[in-house]
Amino acid sequence: MVETAKVCDAFSRALAGDRSAFAELVRKHQAMVFSIALHSLRDASLAEELAQEVFLDLYGHLRDLQSAAHVEFWLRKVASRRCIDYVRRRRRQPSVGLEDAPEPATGPVERDPFLSETLRRLTASLPDRARMVVLLRYREDLAPAEIAETLDIPLNSVKSSLHRALAMLREKLERTQVRK
Repeated sequence: MVETAKVCDAFSRALAGDRSAFAELVRKHQAMVFSIALHSLRDASLAEELAQEVFLDLYGHLRDLQSAAHVEFWLRKVASRRCIDYVRRRRRQPSVGLEDAPEPATGPVERDPFLSETLRRLTASLPDRARMVVLLRYREDLAPAEIAETLDIPLNSVKSSLHRALAMLREKLERTQVRK
């Protein structure tokens, strides 16, 4: 509750032009934005660059937002869309996959590092929309309705994308276990 009050206060002060309050908003949300970008793009330097762009965009759009909760929603939405746009643009250009991108410093402690790495690799092989839906659902812990709103797609599309993505992951995981 105290944390929410601090964020609301920082939002109000940032709206009034307080730069240190805007920096406080950035610190509060930087891990979330970076995590979305890193898991989508699988490249720490690209994720960092994209996160900086998103926060620059936030600075320009701060007056359009109504509350601290709206800031968080807006950041998720913009980060997700920028990742999808980047991946689409990158498809047209030859690229080198960076499978060794480090995991972000935040998040739960992994219990089985081999399984975690396998799941990360398999998730990375999913189609763009499915990967983003899985990322937002299980990394960002968003409900399907929130994902639909964030990605601006129908709720049933989110549910079917999630269902298909999980089926693909199960199938791919079974194939990797059979090979061992």
